[in-house]
Amino acid sequence: MAWANIGVVGMAVMGSNLARNLASREGNTVAVYNRSPERTRALVAEHPEAGFVASETVDDFVASLARPRTAIIMVQAGRGTDAVIAQLAERFEPGDIIVDGGNANFADTIRRERELRAKGLDFVGAGISGGEEGALNGPSIMPGGSAEAYRTLGPILASIAAVAEGEPCVTHVGTDGAGHFVKMVHNGIEYADMQLIAEPYDLLRRIGGHDVAAIADVFATWNDGDLESYLIEITAEVLRQTDARTGQPLVDVIVDQAGSKGTGVWTVQNAVGLGVPVSGIGEAVFARAVSSKPAQRAAVQQAITGRPQVQPTYDGFEDDVRAALYASKVVAYAQGFDTIIAGAREYGWDIDLGAVARIWRGGCIIRARFLNRIVEAYQRDPELATLLADEYFADAVASGEQAWRRIVSAAALSGVPVPGFASALAYFDSLSSERLPAALIQGQRDFFGAHTYRRTDAGGTFHTLWSGDRTEIATEPSTH
Repeated sequence: MAWANIGVVGMAVMGSNLARNLASREGNTVAVYNRSPERTRALVAEHPEAGFVASETVDDFVASLARPRTAIIMVQAGRGTDAVIAQLAERFEPGDIIVDGGNANFADTIRRERELRAKGLDFVGAGISGGEEGALNGPSIMPGGSAEAYRTLGPILASIAAVAEGEPCVTHVGTDGAGHFVKMVHNGIEYADMQLIAEPYDLLRRIGGHDVAAIADVFATWNDGDLESYLIEITAEVLRQTDARTGQPLVDVIVDQAGSKGTGVWTVQNAVGLGVPVSGIGEAVFARAVSSKPAQRAAVQQAITGRPQVQPTYDGFEDDVRAALYASKVVAYAQGFDTIIAGAREYGWDIDLGAVARIWRGGCIIRARFLNRIVEAYQRDPELATLLADEYFADAVASGEQAWRRIVSAAALSGVPVPGFASALAYFDSLSSERLPAALIQGQRDFFGAHTYRRTDAGGTFHTLWSGDRTEIATEPSTH
């Protein structure tokens, strides 16, 4: 039987494309297996040039792999993944490697890695971004797991990854669930990025008075500058598409209800648990949720008697929208990287933030020129408190701040929702304010729950006897 250096389980579109990518790289012989053998047979028949080693049973698949056996699972996350892991774990031997390339919850990856490590097996949770095209032509890959596993797996992944500025878009992110955690945050940023791009479209159309074709041209122009990115590029393409049935712009015949597969929600949930404010990602998730409530939207539209008058546009409006988009984008990425920092601290991962930004420059959905600036920021200061404090990003936000405020104001006065822009600006203003009303909130918490507070002029913690004579008592002595 032929010996393959890498195997792929799961021959749906992502799995089959990844297998084809692997087979196209020199030095790789790829074993393939699917629970339904018809898919495996179809792949082999359609791509004889790949030289796949095909199996119709798990036992034959395992037997076709050279030691240390390495198999990438590309099946639906959840119980399907657990079932395949169990099948392989029964047959693999110590030192063999099982890779989950799906969109798994990082907590599941931590559990699976711990269980398989106890059996002497290496388990790698690898985030793979780029969709079907990326899987075939070069994705951005975010593997976790042990350093030992990466010594075997790394060269294979590097052979299929996207290349940006001469570097493969793959790095060993960290141990156990680090890879899937970073992929989760990537997807959360993706949610924010898409919402932030949708808001300029709405502003240019409803306030700026642009038709769809003109807006497509605006996005194409923006893609030649510092906003250059895959998402800006495809936005222009989507807006240029005409519906064959009606002759209208396709965007006008698509139902305005956006769905999701859950990774954005995971990002928000985990960030909140880690104490990280990800308002930009959160608002993007909430905007999709609002869009998908047609009954509520219809009820409110029926109940209201009128809408605000759209504000008149002005010279430079388009440039202001671009500046507001860039500033809001900085905030969204800053919040995403803050989440990675907090996750690394919580779970004991040593994550190179600059390396993460580097591997996102190609192959993945959020690939953008902008990421080079993030790489440079973490080169200047690996311990950067927030991207907003980096000299480049601080200057970029400062230069666009007034435009940002004009756009958020015009949107509010016109009744055009810009939750991404507005929440990003509020976050920036919160960080920029010398004093916040949180002092009052602490006073309220102490009043109804004796939660205590700290003082600006003394160490320790205090409580006011609100139900008594309202004197203040120290609840924890000063450590100064």
